[in-house]
Amino acid sequence: MLEKLRQKKADKTFASVAEILLHRVLDTPGDTAFSYPDKTETWVEVTWKEVHEVVRQATAGLRELGVGLEDRVAILALTRIEWILADLAIMCAGGACTTIYPSNTAEECHYILSDSGSKIVFAEDKEQLDKLLAIRDRLPGVEKVVTFDGKGSADGWIITWTELCELGKAKDAAAPDAFVERIESIKREHLATLIYTSGTTGVPKGVELLQDCWVYISEAMDEVDIFQPDDKQFLWLPMSHSFGKVLEVILISANIHTAVDGRIPRIIDNLAVVQPTWMAAAPRIFEKAYNKIVTGVEKDGGLKEKIFRWALSVGSEVSKVRQAYKEPSGLLALKFRIADALVFKKVKERFGGRVRFFISGSAPLSKDMAEFFHACGILILEGYGLTESSAASFVNRPESFKFGTVGPGVPGTVVKIDPETGEILFKSRGVMRGYWGLPDKTAETLEDGWLHTGDKGELDDQGRLRITGRIKELIKTSGGKYVAPNALESRLKALCPYLSQVLVHGDARNFCVALVTLDPEAIPVWAADHGLGGKSYTELTKEPAVQAMVQEAVDKLNGELPSYSTVKYFSILPNDLTVEDGDLTASLKVKRKHVEDKFKELLDSFYTGSVKKL
Repeated sequence: MLEKLRQKKADKTFASVAEILLHRVLDTPGDTAFSYPDKTETWVEVTWKEVHEVVRQATAGLRELGVGLEDRVAILALTRIEWILADLAIMCAGGACTTIYPSNTAEECHYILSDSGSKIVFAEDKEQLDKLLAIRDRLPGVEKVVTFDGKGSADGWIITWTELCELGKAKDAAAPDAFVERIESIKREHLATLIYTSGTTGVPKGVELLQDCWVYISEAMDEVDIFQPDDKQFLWLPMSHSFGKVLEVILISANIHTAVDGRIPRIIDNLAVVQPTWMAAAPRIFEKAYNKIVTGVEKDGGLKEKIFRWALSVGSEVSKVRQAYKEPSGLLALKFRIADALVFKKVKERFGGRVRFFISGSAPLSKDMAEFFHACGILILEGYGLTESSAASFVNRPESFKFGTVGPGVPGTVVKIDPETGEILFKSRGVMRGYWGLPDKTAETLEDGWLHTGDKGELDDQGRLRITGRIKELIKTSGGKYVAPNALESRLKALCPYLSQVLVHGDARNFCVALVTLDPEAIPVWAADHGLGGKSYTELTKEPAVQAMVQEAVDKLNGELPSYSTVKYFSILPNDLTVEDGDLTASLKVKRKHVEDKFKELLDSFYTGSVKKL
C-alpha cells in the first residue's frame, strides 16, 4: 500500500483526501500533526500516527452507523481538533461533510439538515444539542447525534465522541482491512463536502465540492510552494467556512504542524504561546490588531508616540522598496534596524514573533491596512476564492506580491473578465459540481465550466487580479460572513408596518447597519395614536418614541438572526426615498449603490472607531 501511495503522489493521481491522509501517515508517522489546548489550557501535541488511530476508529464507528459513499454527515461545532478528526473520519468512510456554523439558529440548522438529508450530526456541546433537540421532531432523517462535550441520551439518539470511537475500535479490530478498502473505493467524482452559502434571497444554497476539488487544491498549493518544512500554522478560522476547510487539506498535504483553537477571544493569547510562522485570517482580525496598536500609541502619547510615528515613516519607506522586490540599503537600512528594535519587534511579538506572513481572505483587505503592517515588517498576502471554487483560487506570493490585488490564479485556474460587465469568470478542478438540488441556480452560475463570481475585476500585466466591485448585491462582511440584505430588509418591513424603505449596509464592513424611511401614509396614524399628531414627517423621524418603535422591530429581527448578520445601528432618514430623486427604480426598488453614495457620510459615521485612523 505504501509504494502504491508513493506512486500516486509522484503521479499526482490521488483520488481523495483520505488517500492524501494515508500517504501522510505512512510517510511521516512520527511528525507532529496538531497541537491543541486541553481542559487545563495545556497544549497537547499529536502525531500523524495518533491522528490515524483516532480517525480509523471514528471511521469504523460511522460505517457501523450506516454511513456509506456520499452519505451526508453534518458537523455543528466551533473549530477544534475534534472537528478536523470528525471531518477526516467522514471522508475516510466515503461520506460527505455538511458544515454548519455554531452560530446558526435552530431554524437554520433545520433547513440545512433537512435540505442536505444529513443522517448523522456531530454536535459540540449542550448549547448545540439544545438546538437539535428543539427541532428533533422535524428531523426524521437524522438517525444519530454524536457530541464532543455533551452527554448521551437515554434513548441512544445522542452518543458521545468517545462512545463512537469505542464502537469503531471494536469493529476495526474485527475487520482490519475494511478501512483501506473503503478508502480505495472513493473516487474523485464522489461528493466530499456540502457547504451552505446564502443567496440573495436569503435561502442558503448547498455548494457541492467533490473529492477532486480538494485534491486539486492540494496539488495547486504544492506548486505554489510558499510553505517550508518547519512551518507552524495557527488555525482558528471556522471550519464550517471554505477558507478553514482548505487549510485542513493544505496542512495534510504539506505536512504542516497546526495549532488548533477556534475561540476568537483567545487568538491573541494563543499567538504568544503557539508562535506560528504563518496564519490565515479574515480582514477584521487585522483591523482589530491595528486598532489596538494605534489606540495604545495614542494612549502613551509624548515621546513614545513620536518614536512610533518616526518608525512608521521609516517602515513605509522600506515597504516601498520591498514592494519593488528589493531590500533597503545604506542609511535607510540602518534606520529600519533601529525602528525595528524600538517599535516593530514589539508589534511582531503580538503575533508570536515568528510570523513569516499572513494570508488574508474571505473579504477584501484594505490596501492601507496591508501597507501599515508591511511597514511594521509584517507581510499580509491577500488571496481570493469563493465557496463555489473551494476557496483557494488566487493568492499573492511572498516573492511577487502586490498590495491591492489578490495575486494570480493558482496553477490550474484559468481566468477571464467579461468584456461587457467586467465580471470575473474562472474555471478549475476546484469549481463546484453545482448547487445541491438546484439545477436552475447551478446553470445561472456555471456556464461551460466557467464560474460566474458576481464580482468585478481586472488583470494587470503580470496576471494578478484586482477586485473592483460587486455585481451581486450579496453583502460580505469583513469577517467573511455572507448576509442577504434583501431578506433582512423585507423582514424588517414586515415586523414594522410603519416603515417604507429599508436598506441594509455592511459589505466589507465589520457589521451591518440600516437606513430606513417611514411610510408617509401610515406614520401619521401611528403618531395620532401616540400623542404626536400634527407633527411633520421630518419632525417624527427625530421623536424618541418613533426611534423606540423602530428599535423594537430591529430587536425582534436580530433575535431571529445569527450574530454576524444582525443590524447593529439604524438611522431614520429625514425624507422617504422617491423615484423622482433617483432613489428608486420605476418598479419602486431601491437603487442600492445610489442611496449608499448619497448617504455615504452617514453610513461611514456608524463605523467611526471600528478601524481607528492614526
